[in-house]
Amino acid sequence: MKCGLVAADGALLHRETRPTPRDAGGRAVLDALLETVVELSQKATADGHRVRAIGVVVPGVIDAEHGTVGAENLEWVATPVLAELKAAISDDVPIVLAHDVRAGGYAELRHGALAGTTNSMFLPLGTGIAAAMIVDGSLVSGDGYAGELGHSKFIYGDTAELCACGQWGCLETVASAAALARRYTARTGRTVDGAREVMELLAAGDPDAEKVWQDALAALIDALVLYTTLVAPTRIAIGGGLVGAGETLLQPLREGVHARLTFQREPEIVAAVLGEEAGMLGAAQMAWDSVTADEEETA
Repeated sequence: MKCGLVAADGALLHRETRPTPRDAGGRAVLDALLETVVELSQKATADGHRVRAIGVVVPGVIDAEHGTVGAENLEWVATPVLAELKAAISDDVPIVLAHDVRAGGYAELRHGALAGTTNSMFLPLGTGIAAAMIVDGSLVSGDGYAGELGHSKFIYGDTAELCACGQWGCLETVASAAALARRYTARTGRTVDGAREVMELLAAGDPDAEKVWQDALAALIDALVLYTTLVAPTRIAIGGGLVGAGETLLQPLREGVHARLTFQREPEIVAAVLGEEAGMLGAAQMAWDSVTADEEETA
């Protein structure tokens, strides 16, 4: 969990990282989240600040109307996260609950690689894959369901793997950071220290690393071409752990997309710039925007 205190002008006053106790179950994760929010609020007060709003962003499907979250990797099923947060915070402080990737995309739109765009996408490639879609100037929520590009089917036949979502052949099964490590181990029988080690092996000329990397690139190019055809973004910002590969990732994506497009508008493909803090900064920006909107309505 990445968390912090952010001033109205965007200045980061405090930042910290806390573990997510996923192995202890969904209730433990929620309790850790509540504890973090309460303790950060107390720290802000102790430091002489007033908490104006709280932004919390999480993975999964968020029911904004009821404030519930379904997130398989957190063992949350219609978990009443917003109600629990409101109960934990004694003061009447506005709380915004949103999707972590959409929040990251919002931060990149406001202050990062997507600034100045009206049709664009933020695509972090990490443990999983999801997208934040900006269409005609607005961040698309889809009632909490939009942007799950990682669970679109791009792999067919005998090479398709079962995804955690229950479908076979999802983009996430071949092109996420977790998939690179898993597929390399399955291919070679050698356990690796995540995608980072696969990239090191790739740089050293390992043919098995080259194979899993090329499979990932092919699926990502398919996904970007499909998205470009449907939504016509002018810029796509790639984030997450895999963007650390730099041009080893970005240049093949640019070349692959360029080769496949015919009539479509070709997007810029760039690296996201806010790194691991994108979601946290987006959460804060969303929280501040909620305060501003309320003040404008009552002015």
